[in-house]
Amino acid sequence: MAGDSTVSSPLGQPACEKDAKALQFIEEMTRNANSVQAKVLAEILSRNAETEYLRRYQLGGSTDRETFKSKIPVVKYEDLHHEIQRIANGDRSPILSAHPISEFLTSSGTSAGERKLMPTIEEELDRRQKLYSLLMPVMNLYVPGLDNGKGLYFLFVKAETKTPGGLPARPVLTSYYKSDHFKTRPYDPYNVYTSPNEAILCSDSYQSMYAQMLCGLYLHKEVLRVGAVFASGLLRAIRFLQINWTQLARDIKTGTLNPKITDPSVRECVSHLSKPNSELAELITNECSKDNWEGILTRIWPNTKYLDVIVTGAMAQYIPTLDFYSGGLPLACTMYASSECYFGLNLKPMCKPSEVSYTIMPNMAYFEFLPHDSTESTLSRDSPPRLVDLTNVEVGKEYELVITTYAGLYRYRVGDILRVTGFHNSAPQFKFIRRKNVLLSIDADKTDEAELQTAIDNATVLLREFSTSVVEYTSYGDTKSIPGHYVIYWELLVKDPVNPPSAEVLNKCCLVMEESLNSVYRQGRVADNSIGPLEIRVVKNGTFEELMDYAISRGASINQYKVPRCVSFPPIMELLDSRVVSAHFSAAAPHWTPERRS
Repeated sequence: MAGDSTVSSPLGQPACEKDAKALQFIEEMTRNANSVQAKVLAEILSRNAETEYLRRYQLGGSTDRETFKSKIPVVKYEDLHHEIQRIANGDRSPILSAHPISEFLTSSGTSAGERKLMPTIEEELDRRQKLYSLLMPVMNLYVPGLDNGKGLYFLFVKAETKTPGGLPARPVLTSYYKSDHFKTRPYDPYNVYTSPNEAILCSDSYQSMYAQMLCGLYLHKEVLRVGAVFASGLLRAIRFLQINWTQLARDIKTGTLNPKITDPSVRECVSHLSKPNSELAELITNECSKDNWEGILTRIWPNTKYLDVIVTGAMAQYIPTLDFYSGGLPLACTMYASSECYFGLNLKPMCKPSEVSYTIMPNMAYFEFLPHDSTESTLSRDSPPRLVDLTNVEVGKEYELVITTYAGLYRYRVGDILRVTGFHNSAPQFKFIRRKNVLLSIDADKTDEAELQTAIDNATVLLREFSTSVVEYTSYGDTKSIPGHYVIYWELLVKDPVNPPSAEVLNKCCLVMEESLNSVYRQGRVADNSIGPLEIRVVKNGTFEELMDYAISRGASINQYKVPRCVSFPPIMELLDSRVVSAHFSAAAPHWTPERRS
């Protein structure tokens, strides 16, 4: 713990001198949020004054907020698609940024079915690293002694590709894990992982997971925290243990390594830990062979103090399952970030998931907020919306996040809906409410209503030769299974009862739907195994009328009632499932490659 020489912070008593400096930085940034924001905007606009984009809107070198807001439009990804495509195709002129675009970060959000390409510059890694460096100093305020053990984190690199112009295109975390910022990070006793870099950087997901799990088991008494990026990722690791514990226990008992682990660098790094340990192998066998896996995490890693996973937004659906496997350990949500920009951190990381609020760090980008009651019609070029600055948001109100970044996004709508919960000094704190327009999400995938409708339209083509059509449908993200999967409820009108669609045809409908969904979904199905096969549940005729009757009985207007395209309310789920007459799954995986569809 910190000695008397360490200066206390308004946030609490720092664990060490390094932490004291980090907490002081947070205080300085949040106390001076407005002036920091003005400085950030001025830096972005002055360095990029000669870019094609800013010259187009005749900013004339101005760096003040009023001129910026009066001349630069609020945009979505589709508005920038042409410029981004030119950069991707090899145009190195200063289109969006005066600094060279070093790579594209592939967003989990999609446009026309493909991952969005977010341009970034080399120095953004420094900015992201700065935010990462603030997380443990805050956590150390709430959980003492983390320097006495290690973190078991399941971290993975994803498939990457190159644009036609030769720039890498990959997820933001893959970019970070492959950077020197991560690979050659200085030793920090408060932030030691059980997983070797070689295991994290192995592109084969089975070998990577196996090696990380094996190392975590060997070091089970030293593990003080267990984590993954998303809650779904940690549950996937638990499922992996359920399937592979016998082989893992065998390796530990004999001090050998599964022959399926063929990557030389992974074998080499694991060999440093591999030695026979029959006592540990027996513990794993005894615990994992039991039918009841409740509390399995603390039964195998008994010193775990908390789980470090994102459980806000769509990931909240996994909280009951995590509580079951962990025996109710605290769930820590530490930071708020996206491919476009890293935004802020949770200054009370051990709070309940329902109380998580993120403090925006004003040095990361220039932030504006679109009041969420603004309608699309107000966002025309002729009558631009009045956006609210970072320090002027109001507690209790909801906003859509709009960012201007050092890498060349100007007044870009991220699509996240946030609610202001309070302030730390002059910096606002936000609760993440949801991703705009997202209907279904299991892992990193985000499927909206229009995309689901297109998938259903494509699948129903197969029903035509059987004189059958889909009368109504709704959907549900089933996260009880690991991995979770999409469930689509169909009510069918079969005009020729003598020749109805067979089970095989309905199975094919599942696959056609999957082929129609975006590349993030298909990657989750094919490469990451983070999403299970799509399921169609056919319900009895009249089920959706019953659904309407139920809604009206609860006060819905019969004139305004619309079938919900996604459901999660337990009584509605029970009604639907009680009317299911048949269930069908994709018999194969959809097509996916890292290359973008032309």
